[in-house]
Parts: sequence; structure tokens; C-alpha cells
Amino acid sequence: MKLNSKGQVTIPAQLRAELDLREGDEVDVVLKDGDLIIVTSSAQPTRGRQLVDRMRGRADAGLTTDELMALTRGE
Repeated sequence: MKLNSKGQVTIPAQLRAELDLREGDEVDVVLKDGDLIIVTSSAQPTRGRQLVDRMRGRADAGLTTDELMALTRGE
């Protein structure tokens, strides 16, 4: 990998796929025993948590929880 003029590197696509890293994911660069190591950010919520946070409060407020569950089950 080559460091560009802005101090950035590109993580190869194969590694991004193996680690399930996607655009917008946050990573940290840490120094350990003289080596730089890229790690997923512990402060970043999981994708599941991000989805729940985005969806929270978007359901039709006129439906009860039981009615919403029935819709998701196809009842």
C-alpha cells in the first residue's frame, strides 16, 4: 500500500470483504510495538444497532404493537 499526500491508504477490496467493512464504517489506527494497526472502531455501533436507530419511531403511530407484529407475520 502507498500512503497518499493526505496521509491516506486504501484497504484492499479483498480485505474489506473478509472483514465486512463498508463505506462509512469507522476504523481506528493504533500503534502497537512500533507497528500501525487498523482496527474497527469500538465506539461505532453495530450495523444492526444503526438500522434499529434509523428505523426507531418510523412505524405508523396509529397501529398497536400487536397490529404491527401481525403485519410482519402476514396475518
